Amino acid sequence: MTESAKLDNKDTFAEQLRQCGSYPLKAIAVNTLQMNITRKCNLACKHCHVQAGPHRTEMMSLETVSQCVKVAQHPSITTIDITGGSPEMHPDIDWLVSQMAQSGKRVLVRSNLVILLEPEYSHLIDKFAKNKIEIVGSLPDYRAQRSDRQRGNGIYDKIMEAMRLLNKAGYGRPDSGLLLDLMHNPAGAYLPGSQSALEAEYKRVLSQEHNVFFNTLFCLANCPIGRYLEYLKNSGNLDDYMQTLRKAFNPQTAQKVMCRTTVSVGWDGKLYDCDFNQVENLSVNSGSPDHIFTFNYNLLARRNIEIRDHCFACTAGSGSSCCGSLTV
Repeated sequence: MTESAKLDNKDTFAEQLRQCGSYPLKAIAVNTLQMNITRKCNLACKHCHVQAGPHRTEMMSLETVSQCVKVAQHPSITTIDITGGSPEMHPDIDWLVSQMAQSGKRVLVRSNLVILLEPEYSHLIDKFAKNKIEIVGSLPDYRAQRSDRQRGNGIYDKIMEAMRLLNKAGYGRPDSGLLLDLMHNPAGAYLPGSQSALEAEYKRVLSQEHNVFFNTLFCLANCPIGRYLEYLKNSGNLDDYMQTLRKAFNPQTAQKVMCRTTVSVGWDGKLYDCDFNQVENLSVNSGSPDHIFTFNYNLLARRNIEIRDHCFACTAGSGSSCCGSLTV
């Protein structure tokens, strides 16, 4: 059991899965290849589960990036999810998005958006647009005060500025084919609200007060690992938050969790069931290839998922994933 989940044996995530007939949790496909290409970031957000920041030096090698491009050609892989850190800071990001775009598959880049205002990276707006890259921007809250509480003072206004530039390039505009999504996660030790209701409120406030537009809102429950785990400990909220997650366990979401159709690649090429397990250094099941250079689709598509009690974050309420809620 990880430090993030000190529960009685009957209350563990594994036991909850047993009670609803979903244990062991098994993969059913590999539809998404998620690439965590760097831990380096221009920000050091309080909620960051990978603990990214300007001081981090981890960077995926070009050799490993190239292997990911090869693996992504598998016909069953339909989505390439590029994340970090700030993936824009990887020296080969231009080449990577061009290569992945040629596959004709869905290609997402997860961005803090602020990075796109820096002269060194501002050209990526046009680069992403040219290659029809879907941008998923992190905006914890539609209110500046709550968002800045996680991201830092003044960051909200910079995100609005970056969104205006993206809108000018066509992102978030009807019929442009350029998707700009936003990611919401709560500022405190509680679960996100209704994704559809929050999306409506985000769109109302951002359009009326800031004249910026986006396509879809994704809601993500904060996972009790990394910096967020530190926050829970320091604020004395760890036990209460874990109990909140446990009580909100939804058996329906257990069948839809993202790890069942995803493989996450670490900056060093190691394979994980998800980005969260990557932080906890829980590689894919020992019976499966655990490195991108030994990738075997058939074995990975039917592997047992490595679970710990931080997995409660993905099954609470409407569920949570890198692409939002799992149930309506």
